[in-house]
Amino acid sequence: MKMKCLIRTVSIFVLSILVFLPLIPIAADPGAQKDKLVGHWTFEKGEELKDLTGNFPDIELIGAKIANGALDIDKGKWAITAGDYTGPEVTDMTLISWATIQDQAVTKGSLLCLDHVSKDEFNAIVFAERQPNEWMSGSSWFKRTDDFKPGFKDTTTGKKFMMAITYKGPNPLTVKGYRDGKNISGDGYEKGEIVTYKKGDAEAIWGKRHSADGKSGPGDLDCLIHESRIYATALTEDEIKGLKEGTLGNAANVDASSKLPTAWAKIKAANN
Repeated sequence: MKMKCLIRTVSIFVLSILVFLPLIPIAADPGAQKDKLVGHWTFEKGEELKDLTGNFPDIELIGAKIANGALDIDKGKWAITAGDYTGPEVTDMTLISWATIQDQAVTKGSLLCLDHVSKDEFNAIVFAERQPNEWMSGSSWFKRTDDFKPGFKDTTTGKKFMMAITYKGPNPLTVKGYRDGKNISGDGYEKGEIVTYKKGDAEAIWGKRHSADGKSGPGDLDCLIHESRIYATALTEDEIKGLKEGTLGNAANVDASSKLPTAWAKIKAANN
């Protein structure tokens, strides 16, 4: 009888925690804006070349390879989505990649580029094109490009990090950069006009900073890319800080309220 009462008391305590957990404020939400996610690549086994949102066609490896759950790009070795984009229009956006640089001497390529198929008009996370060791937003003819201030001089190799760049209208376009969730661009800069990517006229690229024909392009990088995302919105600094590689908040961060039916069923079973 005492054991049954103890189980009942513990069960009620656990249930009360689950009931009030959703009311506790959370500083960082790994699932922020996941409804705006229009491109998502993890390069893991079984989904090596797939966009998990289903909006982009499978990746075509042009010399690049998949190794241990990462896209391995190098000088002259890159990757592109080959085929039609079928997702919603993208104007405001955030480009994100988790990566590990292997050779700092290979430069002017991108960790992720969103490019038009029909014309030379792209936005990309580019390394050391204008300034040595500096990350920047690459764009066609520098129409949406300026140096981030204070910027970030990246001299690390062999260490994983996250780079994110946000683009927000209306015109003039505001561009901001973040490394490992830290703002490296202050209030950002205003330059150029916002670009819209539509169905059938968008492609994602890794390695080259863009491609006019889908077969070649300028710039290269030597790095491992562990995960990439494209959001059809300009994420805030707090939202970027809250992002976690490998989860959108669906598995590791399940809403506590969704656990209630299962928890209550277990409690009833334990008391019977």
